[in-house]
Amino acid sequence: MGKIIAIANQKGGVGKTTTSVNLAAALGVLEKKVLLIDADPQANASSGLGIDVETVEKGTYQILEHSNTPEEATLECNSPNVWVIPAHIDLVAIEIELVDKENREYMLKQALESVKDKYDYILIDCAPSLGLLTLNALTAADSVVIPIQCEYFALEGLGKLLNTIKSVQKIHNPQLDIEGLLLTMYDSRLRLSNQVVEEVQKHFHDMVFDTVIQRNVKLSEAPSFGESIINYDATSKGAVNYINLAEEIIKKNTVVQE
Repeated sequence: MGKIIAIANQKGGVGKTTTSVNLAAALGVLEKKVLLIDADPQANASSGLGIDVETVEKGTYQILEHSNTPEEATLECNSPNVWVIPAHIDLVAIEIELVDKENREYMLKQALESVKDKYDYILIDCAPSLGLLTLNALTAADSVVIPIQCEYFALEGLGKLLNTIKSVQKIHNPQLDIEGLLLTMYDSRLRLSNQVVEEVQKHFHDMVFDTVIQRNVKLSEAPSFGESIINYDATSKGAVNYINLAEEIIKKNTVVQE
């Protein structure tokens, strides 16, 4: 039975796509079978794994409107054990098209029923908003990873996201769990970075992952080559961080299943 994890934060630039791509690649290297769903119209997760977004004919848009099955929209990518359902700019229109549909929040959940058992993990890279796309992801997911950058406005907007998660739990998906808060873009030389880490740990205790994703040049370079950090430079700090995160998630979920 695969676990569906949404990677969400309505703030842009906090490391959502970086986390989606590299966590998928790290889980793949640790011999887990992973499906990454790109639910962001910018399609950065798709191109970050070497998929030519311009040529995408079947992707997240088609599975949300149920004109294609996930199997038909799934592509192989350049990361071992990782498959992708890509996005395309036309995904922008889906929010308007779903508005008057019945069960519009459940479109993704229904679509994924057929593939849930075929993967160990299904990761959903959410758009930087709390619109219908993200709502579909949270309704379909078993849990959510929330990336938070170690910067001044880190906690701003987090309350809003947690409230959204609460209302999704209440109305659409009572099983939705918070997998963890992930601190990203950490720079140990900056006092501010350290303050943010302390603040988040003080407020949220066990909800925070032990792994912290450090600022890393290689991590920023990898997407421009259409590669995960694991493919691009497996010895870099970024690669080590994401392998640690993948191990932490696997360990947590193994304990739960036992």
